[in-house]
Amino acid sequence: MKIKFCGAAREVTGSRHLLEVNGKKILLDSGLFQGHRDDAAQKNREFCIDPKEVDAVILSHAHIDHSGGLPFLVKNGFKGPIFSTFATRDLCNYMLMDSAFIQEKDAEYMNKKLKKKGEPLVEPLYTTDDAVKTLEQFYGVSYEKAFVVTDGVVCSFYDAGHILGSALTHLIIDDKEKNERYTLAFTGDLGRKNLPILRDPQDLPPTDYLITESTYGDRFHESMLDAGKRLEEVVKKTAKRGGKILIPAFSVERTQEIVYHLNVLWQENKIPDIPIYVDSPLAANVTEVFTNHPECFDRDTFKEFIVNRKNPFGFGRLKYTRDVEESKALNELSGPAIIISASGMCENGRILHHLKNNIEDPRNTIMIVGFMAQNTLGRKILDGNEMVNIFGDAYKVRAEVCKMDAFSGHADRSDLLGYISKIKGLKKIFLVHGEESQGQKFKSYLEENGYKDVVQPERGQVVELP
Repeated sequence: MKIKFCGAAREVTGSRHLLEVNGKKILLDSGLFQGHRDDAAQKNREFCIDPKEVDAVILSHAHIDHSGGLPFLVKNGFKGPIFSTFATRDLCNYMLMDSAFIQEKDAEYMNKKLKKKGEPLVEPLYTTDDAVKTLEQFYGVSYEKAFVVTDGVVCSFYDAGHILGSALTHLIIDDKEKNERYTLAFTGDLGRKNLPILRDPQDLPPTDYLITESTYGDRFHESMLDAGKRLEEVVKKTAKRGGKILIPAFSVERTQEIVYHLNVLWQENKIPDIPIYVDSPLAANVTEVFTNHPECFDRDTFKEFIVNRKNPFGFGRLKYTRDVEESKALNELSGPAIIISASGMCENGRILHHLKNNIEDPRNTIMIVGFMAQNTLGRKILDGNEMVNIFGDAYKVRAEVCKMDAFSGHADRSDLLGYISKIKGLKKIFLVHGEESQGQKFKSYLEENGYKDVVQPERGQVVELP
């Protein structure tokens, strides 16, 4: 068997890993690279293989940096099955259509500029029609149910605890060329223990070879207990000075988790009675998907939804805005408010408009609650840049900026090591989905803890196993 690391190799986005076994080609994830616009455009159009040659895709979860390349794959000739959990399939119904809409609008915007310059026009990476065709190729599979991917390859999904429907992929491979049987696992994105809403990551069966994320392999998260208290403090402090709290958040999981915590604080009268807006049609749709998949909930959330018939994602001061005019009206708010909006890395979507209108007001707070990839607007704000560009115009960052790692859905260094240490039979570990420096630090940490064969592959690198 050969593995070709086509994306998320020494970088955090664009997850894409190609397996070649028994004459078949299986793709683990097909994500979009997210970062600098020109760099992203190039990487997302480059594919490590002719899509027509791919026999099947196994999708770990619905986040766009893992699923967003699927319509491009289909557009260019992929006709095989896309295996995922049922919840991931349902989320992709919204996520991929939203991504396609963004691709179309971006191309439309660029073409207006290019037409004025007399330069060649661009095509969108893919269209909503491509997304519709992609969704027809999905096959939903339950957790812990073995299914045949291709000849000699059997797969089972285990709960990764990262977002709704996220899965650890475990493959039993009968390599007919070498007459050997071995196992390979791919974490996708690994979640954390003891977070609200979702179940903890499930333990994997014995595994020979592991491809694991390393996003936070170089650091430790603050505790959730501290996070609730800090969230309370930030809301109180900002509201007292009459400002808004802007929270860029991915529409899947981070938004729902923050809403959950705000609900708790509001119910306990620990934060001022100010309006809370989730300004994202996608987040509103995704929240509805949550209600249809209680099999992914932890015990407490399941009890709230099913037994007590309460919705932890809906309460008195919370409003979901879908309409564009409603979104625009939020910029006219005079008093304190909380606005949660996508995208999570501040690269597109409604959050850009809110930042443009609020980033220069020192009364406001920008709360960073997730990972910001290199060269993204979110990373520049987080790194303390005094000036940032939004829609081509320069803005001075006068708003307070705070970071809260506790809301991250990614395992940190201790979570990753703790999880890996439970896997029996490991012979080799591949570190992906982490920036080079993070991966190097985690590689050293694993080696210090007794793991001798740890590889941080480069983009395009091919490894033969066993």
